[in-house]
Amino acid sequence: MAEHHEKMHIAVFPWLAFGHMCPFFELAKLIAQKGHKVSFISTPRNIHRLPKLPEKLQTLVDLIELPLPRVEKLPQNAEATMDVPDHIVPYLKKAFDGLEEPLTMFLESSTPHWIICDFASYWLLPISSKQGISCIFFSIFSAFGLSSGLDLLINQKTSESPDQKAMLDNHAVQNESGVSDVFRVRETLTGVEVIAARTCTEIEGESLRLLETITRKRVIPVGFLPSSLHLISEDNKDAKWDRILNWLDKQEKGSVIYVAFGTEVTLSDEDFTEIAMGLELSGFPYFWVLKKQNATSGDDPFENESKRGMVWRTWAPQTRILAHKCVGGFLTHCGWSSVIEGLQIGCPLILLPFQNEQPLVARLMEEKKVGIKVAKNKHDGKITRDSVAKALRSLMSEEEGNTCKSQAAEMSKIFGDEQLHQKYIDEFVDYMEIHMPAVKN
Repeated sequence: MAEHHEKMHIAVFPWLAFGHMCPFFELAKLIAQKGHKVSFISTPRNIHRLPKLPEKLQTLVDLIELPLPRVEKLPQNAEATMDVPDHIVPYLKKAFDGLEEPLTMFLESSTPHWIICDFASYWLLPISSKQGISCIFFSIFSAFGLSSGLDLLINQKTSESPDQKAMLDNHAVQNESGVSDVFRVRETLTGVEVIAARTCTEIEGESLRLLETITRKRVIPVGFLPSSLHLISEDNKDAKWDRILNWLDKQEKGSVIYVAFGTEVTLSDEDFTEIAMGLELSGFPYFWVLKKQNATSGDDPFENESKRGMVWRTWAPQTRILAHKCVGGFLTHCGWSSVIEGLQIGCPLILLPFQNEQPLVARLMEEKKVGIKVAKNKHDGKITRDSVAKALRSLMSEEEGNTCKSQAAEMSKIFGDEQLHQKYIDEFVDYMEIHMPAVKN
């Protein structure tokens, strides 16, 4: 057993999606704050797109760039899922698998004690085991979403839920990378020593216990890794934020709907139009961060500012916008990171899930009474402008919305409790210190 508080070297290796890289990066920084050395490993373009490290951590966190191998059909400079349409992502996974050799060389030369990995690097476990490096799978998903999905994937159960069935069907088929996502998950979970989950027992205690039962692995919650709200200040301005802030400051308190669907969701032209028209029909001002969308119309009436809202087509500081006093609701795709950021601030949710675990997160948020779901057509599963507008009005102005607002405010006491989530990080790092493997020289 290692001497308690002996300094460790931890390698961190996320999948090539910013919805994964950002939580992995936050976890890396929190570990480094405890005085341990961290090697954060990704490709050059992704490393350069990460937020700048705080000065006090720059000597503790090494940003390791491994060039992404060239793969046919993968566009040049495409190094993350946000760079390609959905049907090209399997080729990105194929290129990711090509990082096996350079990562092996790095691990051999740097000999970390632990490597924190993602679902995609199924080939990593035999390499790390040979070198005496222990592996931790870090789940960026909700415990409810992960346990529900794994119950189907690992135990091969059938589900009457259309959402769960679609999730299984989408990920169980071998794709152009040569393996299925289900295979990647199974192989990864087989070889890891422990699972670190981005959640806490106060919100997902039952799902955490179920996750341990399903995987037969120790599951350690690491908290929500909440953004530091004290960083949301007038001191950290730039030209883009000035423009956003200028628009927000003109709106009435609690009147604005903030709209964002993350970096992974690509809206169809039809969905884009129905959401846009639903926002206009609702009667409320809105600020829509639209990063990935298929619409090709050159005379799009929602290009920048409409009579009611602002459409912002580049990166925006989501936490800072949500914290503005004018924002009264968050229309979200129910990605776990977005839900955490919304509830950290106590912002009630309008739930519009699209893919993967998002419908499960939406169900969890409905059960917690912090959000209202946009109804979909029972026959074809589509949304309409009327269903969007109805959900927005329900949240912003009706009795059901008042319940969500009060519940979201109550939830913020847990989601936004930095001391609580630091305690989870402390316990996680303690586990790694106590169980630190001896590293071969």
